[in-house]
Amino acid sequence: MRSREGVFVAWTEALELLQGAERLQHRFVSLRAQWTGPCWEPAVDLYEEADELRLLVALPGVSQCQIEVVLDEAGLLVRGERPRPCASPGMAIRRLEIPYGRFERRVPLPPGRYRLVQQSLADGCLLLVLRHR
Repeated sequence: MRSREGVFVAWTEALELLQGAERLQHRFVSLRAQWTGPCWEPAVDLYEEADELRLLVALPGVSQCQIEVVLDEAGLLVRGERPRPCASPGMAIRRLEIPYGRFERRVPLPPGRYRLVQQSLADGCLLLVLRHR
């Protein structure tokens, strides 16, 4: 009878641990759902040529209508959202490495005043061309 009691105690402890893990997961998910700030930052290349700055922002899977570009005294701000792919019923995610959700990237610019003269999106990259005023 003692061995059965030991197994029962082990199962009880295991279930309590699982319930605790579920509670932690629910807390994390609810905190994540309340977070409205950016989830990730896209990679940026910055080139300077004569009186132009060219920025290339990696935004795969993001459409032009989901991007906002702001040029101000602090530099250039690119923000928006990359939507999550539609999941079909019964689909299991085996790996999720590409960032989804809200993004934001602030890029400080070299000294000077700039104006945005070109903005285009092609092959998953946003090209921004700035000129000195």
